[in-house]
Amino acid sequence: MITRYRFAASIAALACVTHAAAEETTPPPPPTMETIVVKSEKLAVENLIDRKVYSVASDVLSTFGSLSDILSVIPSVDVDPDGIVSLRGDAKVLILIDGKPSSQFSGASAGDALQSIPAQDIERIEIFTTPPAQFKADGAAGVINIILKKNRARGTTGSAQASAGSGRRYVMSANANYTSGPLAASLNAGYKQDYKERRVESSTVALDGSGAPSLTSSNAVSERIRREVPWLRSGIDYTLNEHQSVSASVGWDTRGGLRTYTQVDDSVTSDGSIASATRRFSSGHDPAADIDERVGFTQKFALPGETLDLSLHRSATHQDEPYNYINESFTPPLPRTFNNLEFHETYDFKDFDVDYARPTSGGGALKLGYELELDGYSYDNAGNNVDPITGEQTVDPSVTNQFKFQQRIHALYASYQSNLGEWTWLGGLRAELTDYEARQITTDVSSRKSYLQIFPNLHLSRPLSDQSTLSFGAGRRVVRQDPSSLNPYVNPEYTPNLNAGNFDLKPQYSQSYEAGYAYQHAAQSYGLTGYYRLNRDSFTDVTQYLADGVTLTTPANLPKDKSAGVEFTANGKILPQLSVSVSGNLFYSQIDASALGVSGLQSTEGLNAKARFDYHPTEANVLQLTVNRTDKRLTPQGYIAAINIVNLGYKYQITNALKATATLYDLFDGQHVHRFFSSATFTEDYQRSYLGRVLYVGLVYSFGLPNKSKEPSLEDDQQ
Repeated sequence: MITRYRFAASIAALACVTHAAAEETTPPPPPTMETIVVKSEKLAVENLIDRKVYSVASDVLSTFGSLSDILSVIPSVDVDPDGIVSLRGDAKVLILIDGKPSSQFSGASAGDALQSIPAQDIERIEIFTTPPAQFKADGAAGVINIILKKNRARGTTGSAQASAGSGRRYVMSANANYTSGPLAASLNAGYKQDYKERRVESSTVALDGSGAPSLTSSNAVSERIRREVPWLRSGIDYTLNEHQSVSASVGWDTRGGLRTYTQVDDSVTSDGSIASATRRFSSGHDPAADIDERVGFTQKFALPGETLDLSLHRSATHQDEPYNYINESFTPPLPRTFNNLEFHETYDFKDFDVDYARPTSGGGALKLGYELELDGYSYDNAGNNVDPITGEQTVDPSVTNQFKFQQRIHALYASYQSNLGEWTWLGGLRAELTDYEARQITTDVSSRKSYLQIFPNLHLSRPLSDQSTLSFGAGRRVVRQDPSSLNPYVNPEYTPNLNAGNFDLKPQYSQSYEAGYAYQHAAQSYGLTGYYRLNRDSFTDVTQYLADGVTLTTPANLPKDKSAGVEFTANGKILPQLSVSVSGNLFYSQIDASALGVSGLQSTEGLNAKARFDYHPTEANVLQLTVNRTDKRLTPQGYIAAINIVNLGYKYQITNALKATATLYDLFDGQHVHRFFSSATFTEDYQRSYLGRVLYVGLVYSFGLPNKSKEPSLEDDQQ
C-alpha cells in the first residue's frame, strides 16, 4: 500500500544530518566511508559505517522538552517514566556528552538528570550499537553520544525563549554566540521549574509452606516533587595558527526543590484480621549540582587530516537529600514518632585523552589513542530520632553509613579503516586495565579488584547499488558496576520496599553481532537490521521477602542471558503535507536464572514500536504527533508490563525571527511502570505512575539571522 505514494526526501525522525555536522566532533571520515544520503534535501538521519546520527533540529518537542523527550522518538531507544534509557530493550547503555562520560548519568539520579537537560541545547544524537575502539568499552547495549549545539555563524547570533506549562511549570532560556576571526565564543543560560506528581502502589502476598496466602500487605505512596533547574554553559574556541587551536568549556546546573509524600501501609492476615496499619509523612529537599569542565588542544600536521588531540575533562555531581518524617501507627496503637534522614552522594569523573588520527593511502584511516580515567564516589548517610517535646536528636546507628569507592582505568586503542574491493571495513582493538577499591567504612569491610580485558570490534559495509547498502558489525563490551550498586547498606527511605547493594557484584561482559540493509532513494527510505547479543554475568535485581510485608531488592549477576531481534524503519511522505516515520524492534529474549534460585529457562518476545507524523498544512505551520510503545520486559522473578505514550506538538513560524510552539506530553496518561514478581515465598504487584499530562506553550525569538526573501521552512530550524 505504501509504495503507491510518492515519497519526498524530507523525512522526520529518521532522515540524515549533513556530513559537516558530524565532522564537528569526529575526525573527517575517509571518502570511501559508506553513507546513505539524499542529495535533494537535508536529512535527519545519517548512516555511517559504525553509527547512526540523528538530527533533532526540526523536532517540535525539542523546543521546550528535555533530552528524555528527544531520545524517546529515536528508533530502538526507549525511555521509561523514571528517565531510564534502554537500547534494543537493554538498559545497560553508556551515555556520553560530546564524546565524554558524565557523572550526571550515574547512580539513582541518572533519570532525573536526563529529564532535566533541555532538548533545545541538543544538535544531534549518535547511536552506536557496536561502538568503535575509540570509545570507552562500557555499555553492553551500546553508546548514545549527545552532541550539544555549537553555532559557527559569523558575527553575533542568539535566541531567547520562554514558555509556561500546566502545574506552574515554566522554562526560560537565552543563548548568544560570537564568531570573529580566530575566536568563537558561546554562552547559554536558562531556568526551568518542573512539577511531578507520582504514586507508588504495591501489594505483597506472603505464602506459607503450602503456597497459600498467609499475609497480604498493601503500600501506597503519594509523592509531589517541585524542581528548579537553573543552568549555565559557556565555551570558547581559539585558532592559534593554521596548525594549532585550543578550546575550553564549562557547564553548570543544579536541580532540586521541595519533595513531600504521604505513605500508607497495612497488612491483613488470611482470616481478614488487620495485622498492622501505619501512616508516614515526609518532607524534604533533593538538591543536586553538576559541573562539567573541559580543555582541549589540537595539532594539525602537514598531511591533510593528520591530527593530534589532547583533552582534559572533569565531571562531578553532588547530591544532598535531607528529609523529616512523622510516623503514626494505628494497629497496634502507638505514640506518634519523629525522625530525620540525610544523605550526601558525590560522583567525580576525571579523564585525560590523547588521540592521533592519520589518513592512509587508498582512502583509509588510522586512529591511535590513550585514555586515563579516575573515578571517585562517596556516600554518607545519617539518621536521627527526634524527641517531639524537646526537639533533641539522638543518632540512629541503624541508618548511619559511610561508603567510598575509587577506580582507575588505563585504556589503549587502535583502529584502522580501509577498502577491500567493494567492501569498506573498520576494525579496532581496545585494552582496558581496571583497578578499583570499594570500602564500607562503617563496617570496616573493603574489596579490591584488578582486571585487564581486551575489546575487539569489526564493521563492514558494502554498497549494493547507488541507493542500497549492506553492513555488518560485531563487538565485545563491558558493564562495570555502578559504585552505588556495590554498597551493601540497606536504604530505609522507602519502606516496605527496601534496597541494598551487593559487595560481590561482578562486571558484565557482552558479545554483539548485527547485519543490516539500508535503502535510500529520493522517493523513500527503509532500513532493516538483525542482531544477536549474548551476556554473561549480566546485572539484574533480585527481591526477597523479609517479614511483615517488607521486601529487600539487591543487584545480582545473572549467569547467562541472550537476546535477538529485527529492527525496521520506514520514512517519507505519504501526502505532500504529511511526513511519516515508523520504526520498531521485534525482539526475543531468554534468561537462565537457575543460579539465583529460579528454575528453568525463561523467555519472551515482543514489539517495541514508534511512529511519528509531521503535518505541514502551510510552510509556516507544522503539527507533530509521536506514539511510543515499549513492550513487556522479562525479569528473573516476573515481568514488567508494556508502556504506551503519545505526545503532540505544534509550531507556527510568525516571522523569520519569531515562532510560537505548543506541546502536550503524555496525552493519555501512559506513564506507568507495572511490575509483577512471583516466587515460592511471596508474590508482588508493584505499580509506579506519574500522574497528569503536561501542556507547554511558548515563544522563541532569534537574532542575528540572515534576511530571507520568504518565510523559512520549519525543517531549516537551527537554534
